[in-house]
Amino acid sequence: MSAQLFDVVIVGAGFGGMGAAIELKKLGYDNIVVLEREDDLGGTWHVNRYPGLAVDIPSTTYSYWFEPNPHWSRLFATGSELKGYAEHVADKYDVRRHMRFNTTVEGARWDEESQRWQVGLADGSTLSARYLITATGFLSQPHTPDIPGIDSFAGKVVHTTAWDDSHDFNHRRVGLIGTGATAVQLIPELAKTVDDLTVYQRTPIWVAPKLDFGISPAVQRLFARVPLAQRAVRYVTDGLLGFMTFVGILNFPYFRRLSIGAMDLCKIHRFISIRDKDLRAKLTPSYDIGCKRPSWSNDYYRTFNKKHVHLETAGIDHIEPDGIVTLDGRKSAIDTLVLATGFDMWEANFPAIEIVGRGGRNLGKWWRENRFQAYQGVSIPAFPNFLSLASPYAFCGLSFFNTMEYQMRHMGRLFSELKRRDATTFEVTEAANTRFLDDMTKRLDRSVFYAGNCTGSRSYYFNPSGEATLLRPTTVRNAVREGSRFPLEDYAIS
Repeated sequence: MSAQLFDVVIVGAGFGGMGAAIELKKLGYDNIVVLEREDDLGGTWHVNRYPGLAVDIPSTTYSYWFEPNPHWSRLFATGSELKGYAEHVADKYDVRRHMRFNTTVEGARWDEESQRWQVGLADGSTLSARYLITATGFLSQPHTPDIPGIDSFAGKVVHTTAWDDSHDFNHRRVGLIGTGATAVQLIPELAKTVDDLTVYQRTPIWVAPKLDFGISPAVQRLFARVPLAQRAVRYVTDGLLGFMTFVGILNFPYFRRLSIGAMDLCKIHRFISIRDKDLRAKLTPSYDIGCKRPSWSNDYYRTFNKKHVHLETAGIDHIEPDGIVTLDGRKSAIDTLVLATGFDMWEANFPAIEIVGRGGRNLGKWWRENRFQAYQGVSIPAFPNFLSLASPYAFCGLSFFNTMEYQMRHMGRLFSELKRRDATTFEVTEAANTRFLDDMTKRLDRSVFYAGNCTGSRSYYFNPSGEATLLRPTTVRNAVREGSRFPLEDYAIS
């Protein structure tokens, strides 16, 4: 059976994959297929639906620049609203018809003879594409902790990425593992219904007060009728987030006092919320703010004041059929285990599928043996006609849409040049890739990751070799500018 032929195969139907499809369609490509392993579009906003789910970036910034949404109900919109926004974008820009759901990609291999990518699917079929774009996201591979006895637990196990709406949490005795951004949203909601909640914390998180408020229908109508009004608000939220990134993450040594001030704000918030000195100490991080993603909440700390909510920091030794045993031998009986344990960022996500390029180069193996790297966060030498949107140095600023916007510009410049030259093949040069890697490495020296105290943060920003290669250590303005103006000579185009 011959493979189906496409101009472009895009893996992933979240905001990244949709953005790539929109940009390519704008350039005249229509023979596109978007492959999605889930049963609907939206990526993380389709998969995640746990109680309390909301975006932790102001909604005015967390959206495509070219498609503002005047109908956000809150400054920090709920997960269901983000899902609805994704559906609106897919329909308005006519990308839904290119999508195939319940389709798992096993891997892709570059065929030198045909100059095409052969994309293997889990059902045994193969697609052939001139261009391959992976938009699998940074948070797409759920992590299940390797705790002795976890498979023996006899009660209900729920991972936050596969929330079971049919499970009744009323009057349950729940053990929750994890205190990251997801747990900060979920814990206050669970505490409202369960009889007993024990939170198992490995690493405390910096939590600042959340300035959230509803956006009235009148303001929504104003945004819809006068788009410039919403643009003005976006300039403010973009500017604030850009300022926080510039001073707190990218240039830590020069603005250390501001970072200390941010940590003091979190400490004051914690002091006002919790009067128990020992409990406050357990919830206090030992690393600098910014080493791992902080969070916002007005009720996370206060939840631990409730008599039926307990914070456990002794560490888990093992799990038994009816409870969790800590390293000091104490056991808490539970009937429901909630895993707010995040994602396998580096182990299973870089790359999310097996990619084999020119000369048999395996991307995952090459990254681990030669440092994690990608020119402008999208291209890798020896991988022709391939763009990886979830790559080292790709994530820019604090909003994923910042990343997507500059990558769309990069795609637009690159594919426009292909059309101008009537060319079919591109590949980033080794020299350009090395130059970009050296620049990123140098810039990281003044970031909080290297100049601050990140010991004990257990941050997913760091790869297994200890390098902070997730974030692009530049401003959003720099990324957008380079996405629009990078030297075309950095690619070998034929």
